[in-house]
Amino acid sequence: MKCEESNRKCQHTVFKIAEKKDNSPVIRESVANILSALGEDVGREGLVKTPERVAKALQFLTKGYYEDPCSIIKSALFEEDINEMIVVKDIELYSMCEHHLLPFVGKAHVAYLPRGRIVGLSKVARVVDIFARRFQVQERLTKQIAETLNNCLEPQGVAVVIQAAHMCMQMRGVQKQNSVMVTSTMLGAFQELATRNEFMNFIKGSL
Repeated sequence: MKCEESNRKCQHTVFKIAEKKDNSPVIRESVANILSALGEDVGREGLVKTPERVAKALQFLTKGYYEDPCSIIKSALFEEDINEMIVVKDIELYSMCEHHLLPFVGKAHVAYLPRGRIVGLSKVARVVDIFARRFQVQERLTKQIAETLNNCLEPQGVAVVIQAAHMCMQMRGVQKQNSVMVTSTMLGAFQELATRNEFMNFIKGSL
């Protein structure tokens, strides 16, 4: 499959790219309304610029909606006669839980078995960031990263493991401060026990 075909496949099956608009005025007004509804005085000194700050923060934290991970991958593809496992581990990850709009923070560990083609190291981290910078659930985030790399790289297999602490569980609700969630997606050759175990051994010290 050509890279352009992989790009179309990614867009249709894994994600869609939103049209970028300046929604700052709407966000600012909404934040001001929320603050007022919570009993705050939006005119007091400490809160006067808060709606503007929140608008900028949210636009940064959700910028992944407007970025194309397949284009990022395509910008750094190299033909190499390599078929051994490539692992990028301990990729810092910051995302927002779509259920409570609170952060979850952790690390992603990504591996793939090339099929004559590799991708620049930083692009793996960029793909993680693109999907993390959206409102997410960790399970879907893990799958989106794996499927995008699989579709665009066409390797023998892809593996992604994410471990993260969720503020929606630590700051509210059950308030379990030491809880960590671990999710995985194994595609292609990584569904074989020996390959999966090799990958898990690589990241064992990070889990």
